[in-house]
Amino acid sequence: MNYNFEHVPNRRNVGSEKWELMKQKNPDVPEGIVPFSVADMEFEQPPELIAGLNECLKQPIYGYTGPTDSYIEAVLDWMERRHGFRPQKEWLIQTAGIVPALMRLVEKLTKPEEAILIMEPVYYPFRLAGEKNHREVISSNLVQKQNYYKIDFEDFEKKAALPQTRLCILCSPHNPVGRVWTKEELLQICDICLKNQVILVADEIHFDLILPGYTHTSIGTFEDKYRMNTILCTAPSKTFNLAGFQTSNLIVANPEFRKALKPVLGEYEMLHTLGYQACEIVYRQCEGWLEELLQVIDRNRQTVENFMAKHFPQITVFPLEGTYLLWMDFHALRMDYKELEKFMQTKAFWFLDEGYLFGKTGEGYERMNLACPTKVIEEALIRLLEAWQKRIAVF
Repeated sequence: MNYNFEHVPNRRNVGSEKWELMKQKNPDVPEGIVPFSVADMEFEQPPELIAGLNECLKQPIYGYTGPTDSYIEAVLDWMERRHGFRPQKEWLIQTAGIVPALMRLVEKLTKPEEAILIMEPVYYPFRLAGEKNHREVISSNLVQKQNYYKIDFEDFEKKAALPQTRLCILCSPHNPVGRVWTKEELLQICDICLKNQVILVADEIHFDLILPGYTHTSIGTFEDKYRMNTILCTAPSKTFNLAGFQTSNLIVANPEFRKALKPVLGEYEMLHTLGYQACEIVYRQCEGWLEELLQVIDRNRQTVENFMAKHFPQITVFPLEGTYLLWMDFHALRMDYKELEKFMQTKAFWFLDEGYLFGKTGEGYERMNLACPTKVIEEALIRLLEAWQKRIAVF
């Protein structure tokens, strides 16, 4: 490999949200423990990015900054090269992160008496976007068939047809269950939403993180009638670990949607000065780093799957098709979800995103962040096994 995916950066006491949360949950956590919770990476940034940002810092003024033509072209080129469609320039709206954008989208595109539709278990800010705006939140829960999740289209259509349902937030690829929806599944979602006049907000933030053997289909590649009913949420943040720059790009083909959103998103919400630069640099120079990253994520997936199959065959590890977030069912260990959380954090020193965060249907599950050096995964698996062996020896 050309890049270093083996070094473990020390992120203690530098303000990392993931590491600070670990200390809050267990102040006695030993040195050398790496958390697997919040979805950012434990890898060094691409050297091309660091060199490019150092060059940018040589400019003498860091005032209010907007997107340059070069930035816009870099985003459009990435969409065309990696995802098979080229948005029109006017479709882009820059936002300081997808989560704040979701809050604003619900606020501006729905009324207080209307509802939003989600598919739990799902990324918890989807529900919060409705609740914080005092909207009803309706979930068409994903259905689990053995070790695979599917959409219950009969239930989804029934809930999309409710008179109060106005907007659906779709996670594609899906966080936390790791599904990459097929083109046929996505077209069915689009059809149902269009037929019932439900606006579709597609969070495609993980769209670059697709494992071997799978293909992500962006709704941006569909015909105009679907694009006009859809807002695509994209960002370089998951792909290149740039969440701290708060730089995202909404793709909004419908001019009426843009008219409603631009006064709160496009005109008065300027982004981090270096965020524009970082996005342009990685989209133009760091594709090779991404390709190597995907190999590491897939290796880490196999490492966990093989270990669990040998030592914890009762635990279901769901197939990881996209994202770097592995979803596992720990019900067979016969602990309730709060006891499971305590065991993980105080005995195994595993700090994960607990399944209950993603909705009631996530209780007893765990989401594990695989974006770290493989040796970190291997050491953690041994800790889990040793902690479990001590537990069953007592009982």
